[in-house]
Amino acid sequence: MRRKIRQLIKDLERAGFEFAPGKGSHRKFYHPLTKQVVIVSGGLGDDVHRYQERDLQRAVDAVKKHEEQP
Repeated sequence: MRRKIRQLIKDLERAGFEFAPGKGSHRKFYHPLTKQVVIVSGGLGDDVHRYQERDLQRAVDAVKKHEEQP
């Protein structure tokens, strides 16, 4: 069973990303320290696509790398 958009959003929030309000069906999340933006499309119950998983992983890795720097 594939992950859902709802789970992807929870992972982003755990990594410190915040929701940026906007119009339309896409959700925009940004990280206040790295200024990185991740766009999430789809309904909360929809399956996550591979590119969305990849974007999430890259964003979380960038946050971890930023936190490790002195």
